[in-house]
Amino acid sequence: MIIDAHQHLWRIGQNGHEWPTPDLDGLYRDFVPDDLTSACAGLDIAGTVLVQSQPCDADTDWMLEIAAATPLIKGVVGWSDLAAPDAPGRIVELAQTPKLKGLRPMLQGLPEDDWILRDAVQPALAAMAAHDLTFDALVFTRHLPFIDALAKQYTALSIIIDHGAKPPLSQPQDMAQWRESIARIAENANVSCKLSGLLTEMAKEQAEDILTPCADHLLAVFGAERLMWGSDWPVVLLKTDYRNWFDWTGHWLDGKPDSARIDIMGETARRIYRL
Repeated sequence: MIIDAHQHLWRIGQNGHEWPTPDLDGLYRDFVPDDLTSACAGLDIAGTVLVQSQPCDADTDWMLEIAAATPLIKGVVGWSDLAAPDAPGRIVELAQTPKLKGLRPMLQGLPEDDWILRDAVQPALAAMAAHDLTFDALVFTRHLPFIDALAKQYTALSIIIDHGAKPPLSQPQDMAQWRESIARIAENANVSCKLSGLLTEMAKEQAEDILTPCADHLLAVFGAERLMWGSDWPVVLLKTDYRNWFDWTGHWLDGKPDSARIDIMGETARRIYRL
């Protein structure tokens, strides 16, 4: 059972749309379930996890409506203002929706790297843990020490590092710090990771073989049972198409145990997101 653990849908100018912006020609249009079905046609994708792209309640509500009507979408990772006074109530409400599996604050764009440790956010995090919702962490290397502290504070909260914490592939001098930081956070049993979004961290002149040691490192520190594949479609279109990233992952998995392929390509996502 192949699960795409990370894909997006959006409608330009609706549901609190902020991104993509008009300068991103390939992305600045509506992406809806029919586009998703076309993108993964012929690849035996059994299901996907639809992840928020806008910091807006309206976007989350729309995604849940779309998911309810789309069998291919098995789960939704939404957004909520975790610092709002009414955040715990909103989380309780969202948790009643069967396909809502987790929440993702857009930490990468916030001015404070340690925002997630603020006192105002703690009631929302406690509510997420109490209702078995995952925490998707959209972060860079610099955020990982704070996510490590979060993991240790909330051991019952399942934390998923999106896109391998965006390794700085275009800045090789910074890769050693990424490798050390991602290995340290992987020591927390409640932290897992997505093998996704790596292509868009490459510089234009870099070849795809630069991804291999990065993927190898993620597998080494998390193990297959805490690593899940995601397309990051349609953002991946900035570099390539859905099939090319799917095929790259398949080639990377060649020669690895069948159990690793089963976990990374579906079982890890199914288990951690409770699909």
